[in-house]
Amino acid sequence: MSQIDRGKRQGIVYTAVAFFAWGLLPIYWKALDAVPALEILAHRIIWSFVLTVCVLLVQGKSDALRLLSKKDNRRSLLLTSGLIGTNWFIYIYAVNSDRIVEASLGYYSNPLLSVMLGILVLKERLNLMQVIAFLLACSGVIYLTVDYGRFPWIAVVLACAFALYGLLKKTTDIEPMDGLMVETMFLAPAALAVILYQAATQRGALLTLSPQVDLLLIFAGAVTTLPLYWFTRGARRIRLSSVGFLQYIAPTLMLFIGIFLYRESFTAAHFVSFGLVWAGLFLYTLSLMRGAKA
Repeated sequence: MSQIDRGKRQGIVYTAVAFFAWGLLPIYWKALDAVPALEILAHRIIWSFVLTVCVLLVQGKSDALRLLSKKDNRRSLLLTSGLIGTNWFIYIYAVNSDRIVEASLGYYSNPLLSVMLGILVLKERLNLMQVIAFLLACSGVIYLTVDYGRFPWIAVVLACAFALYGLLKKTTDIEPMDGLMVETMFLAPAALAVILYQAATQRGALLTLSPQVDLLLIFAGAVTTLPLYWFTRGARRIRLSSVGFLQYIAPTLMLFIGIFLYRESFTAAHFVSFGLVWAGLFLYTLSLMRGAKA
């Protein structure tokens, strides 16, 4: 086997493992459902910051000081920190309020929303297949809204926050691990304030509920940072079309976990809505594969 083939195979493995890890995260957050979502978020931020600092120190190649020295980078990272913090909080809230199915809809919709942002902001061109794909996904969200009688805000906020986060990351030359370290550093003061307030009012979860909860809160940094590291290692070695295909592992696992493990409802309206989104994603993936061949 050639070095290139070996690299591609390793890239697929790393990327697939990252998406599997993200897809299984609902089980992790569900184990912490006795802890308020905001407090879980605070621990996730603090321990992610600690872990990324340790990783970058071991690697000895952090570019954080250079990033912070430029005003544009500081502004961009401040925006991405707000977006990723929002995404994390809404996702944890969705899991622990029994709305994993709706969260999975958001992550299914995210790639198509990213395509539209690329057109509107980066002036990228959209082919007919991608236009139809986007319209199908929009139809799915609209159908669920009309049938439900309420707006699926969790799905929409997750999709928008992550798509905007990806857009900002695309327009700046920032290494993922350095970026995550700076983003969590910006969020750390507020996160620490939440943890200290909870402790001062004797409502804090750390060191009060159980050793299992303590470990889960501390390792929230690892379950955040490791998949990002694996994704970074993998995505650089394979085609964009392969990444686009593999990214559906995560929302599919979320959907199955919500339906079969936690018995969330999946009605006929869900089936129609997801069916439209899946059809759109099929066309979108097909367009990526054709583009890669071209």
